[in-house]
Amino acid sequence: MSEVAPLSQRRYSALPNASAIGRAFLGVQEAAAYLGISPRTLYVWRHRRQGPPSFRMGARGRVTYRLDALDAWIREQELADSRSNPALDPVSAAPQRRVDHSATA
Repeated sequence: MSEVAPLSQRRYSALPNASAIGRAFLGVQEAAAYLGISPRTLYVWRHRRQGPPSFRMGARGRVTYRLDALDAWIREQELADSRSNPALDPVSAAPQRRVDHSATA
């Protein structure tokens, strides 16, 4: 029986220029390919301080993403989505009482 490689290893091995050893850091192009989005989307998210965490590395200050941080960010997105997290499903939530704002005016 063959073992299934972890998600990050499977996704990374499908990237262009992926080495057999693998890397812990990805550039913008590689991170975008890993996430299945455009590099422009990553740029916009970074500008708005949204999306996966990134930092500048090296003398040129190239934008870099940690592979494990991308995986953690993906898991956070799954947990924040009510379709993936039954605890957030509004159908199963307890009913809430409406607040009468006219009484305070």
